[in-house]
Amino acid sequence: MISTPSVYTLAAALCLTSFTAFAQSGKTPVDLTARLAQSQTDASLATELMSKGRRAAAVCANCHGAGGNSTKPDIPNLAGQNPAYLLDQMRLFADGKRRFEFMEGMIKAMSADEKVGAVLFYAAQPVITSPAKNAALADKGKAYYDKVCFRCHANDGHGNNTFARIAGQQSVYLTTTLKNYRDAKGGRTNPLMADNTRHMSDADIEAVVTYVSSMK
Repeated sequence: MISTPSVYTLAAALCLTSFTAFAQSGKTPVDLTARLAQSQTDASLATELMSKGRRAAAVCANCHGAGGNSTKPDIPNLAGQNPAYLLDQMRLFADGKRRFEFMEGMIKAMSADEKVGAVLFYAAQPVITSPAKNAALADKGKAYYDKVCFRCHANDGHGNNTFARIAGQQSVYLTTTLKNYRDAKGGRTNPLMADNTRHMSDADIEAVVTYVSSMK
């Protein structure tokens, strides 16, 4: 029996082929954090990088959706994400510290300017959200969020340069991520998240996800 390539395998091949065409080779490594800071004080550079980032994002849209609003509940939105945080996550993937082979390969093939441009592009995109279908459950989630989660992710769920924007994030992705932190699974470590999810029940997670995914 001949096996057929999975959707992810085909998407990976497309992404790697497309990004390789953009990639820069034989050049001194660029300090991504410094490049991002430079773009935030140089409007012309920011415009140039965002143009490159928009082209790169056209490939990312295969999984993360147009403008970074995922249509798949288990794949995260990138729209509206804090640029410094998103750039750091890209660095973790490229270094193999956040493990997902599919993402590692794509990010390694991107040039420094494409990486910085992509985070600038996504940060500027609006997040598409929907009201919670279960208002009572969302209220329970808000009560829990306002006791614990707000300390890092802020009252509005927008986070900062260190902590992710989680407002409006995909529900299945949020659920999986919280359970992985709680249960020390999935190959992604963060002592602070592990500590704050350790005592969450499945019901707590469901309520918090219901609330957070509806935040604007």
